Amino acid sequence: MTEEKRRVIQEYVPGKQVTLAHVICNPRRELCERIGVDSPGAIGVMTITPGEGAVIAADIAGKAASIHMEFVDRFTGCLMVTGDISSVERALQATVGALHSMLGFHSAEVTRS
Repeated sequence: MTEEKRRVIQEYVPGKQVTLAHVICNPRRELCERIGVDSPGAIGVMTITPGEGAVIAADIAGKAASIHMEFVDRFTGCLMVTGDISSVERALQATVGALHSMLGFHSAEVTRS
């Protein structure tokens, strides 16, 4: 029996953009456990290209509101923050706005569930 090897190819389109900015309000305990966070009022998730933009986004978000930085990945451009709902929403709004106005990023709308 032969093992089949699989290859994953990731492609990034040149450009600067926030592809996702979402606030999860009152997440279920099961979700929090699976992603390794305490049960906060909200979880904020962003995806940014190029990935290094996540470092800038993390700085802006942390200065904009009282949030906890859960995860920043400069390779994938993922940013995850937690805190109370208004703080997480304020952090994401400020981050999307600043990336757009200061650095010319194309912005996604901040959504919530």
